[in-house]
Amino acid sequence: MPLSTTPSGADGRTGLPVIVVTGMAFEARIARGEGVEVVYAARADLLERALSAAVARGCAGIVSFGTAGGLAPDLEPGSMIVADAVEGPLGRLQTDPAWADRLAAALTAGPLKARLQRGLVAAVSAPLVSADDKSVLHRSTGALAVDMESHIAGATAAAHGVPFAVCRAIVDPAWRTLPSAATAGLRDDGSTALGPILRELLRQPSQLGALIRLAVDARAARGSLVQARRAMTEAGALRMVAAV
Repeated sequence: MPLSTTPSGADGRTGLPVIVVTGMAFEARIARGEGVEVVYAARADLLERALSAAVARGCAGIVSFGTAGGLAPDLEPGSMIVADAVEGPLGRLQTDPAWADRLAAALTAGPLKARLQRGLVAAVSAPLVSADDKSVLHRSTGALAVDMESHIAGATAAAHGVPFAVCRAIVDPAWRTLPSAATAGLRDDGSTALGPILRELLRQPSQLGALIRLAVDARAARGSLVQARRAMTEAGALRMVAAV
């Protein structure tokens, strides 16, 4: 089941937490902190249900946070994106400009400065795994990156009239086609099961090299997310959302 954490603190101005939306359990662990309520699930309907319940309790804003697939060919694993808008199944959803500026400023104040880009993020309802599909989406939208949660977060924020922002780290670059083993173990709730991955490798051992490369990429993305979360905390970029 999707997890909704009880926030350990709240926005000092509004008395309400910021909701951080992610797709995977490890992203949720990174996102947790004072003033934050985290919701996550890999399956869209579970994520929507958890997010609706969290918003009903009240929030100061919604941030889509976690990893993303690269679409722009110059983005290396670990690159950071702060989105100006999200283009996806629900149309184009604008992020809050002032809040996006604050998040970007927090990230550029430290070691992530050289890895940060601003621009459009695409959203999809199913994993985009092939380099060819990523190239097609990049050409058709101009988006820098793609994920499966930002459109849900953005639509919910718009429906409830709260600020919306996106901060994502590139995990698989545009030129990388993911092996089928990479998604075999993803559970609906965003956790990962080892058994299906091993069975997929036994079925097709040639995937091992690509899976190892993905693990290296994932480590870079995770490191950037940890740095980004720390920078947001130090800058207070997840607080006083109602004032932006």
